[in-house]
Amino acid sequence: MYVCLCVGATTHTVSECVARGASTSKEVAAACGAGADCGRCRRTLRAIIAASADREAGREAELQPAASR
Repeated sequence: MYVCLCVGATTHTVSECVARGASTSKEVAAACGAGADCGRCRRTLRAIIAASADREAGREAELQPAASR
């Protein structure tokens, strides 16, 4: 699905930027251009970043021993 029509960035493109370390919409814009022009996609960028952070937190919780939870 297209996230940013200005540069043609897809959810896959943005997710790849986030996986490589982009953690803000400005960092995503610097990495792939999404969100750098008109800004209408920034809310969606932030949602993708948040979803990635939630998945990462879930993975970390699964890796912790039961006694330390």
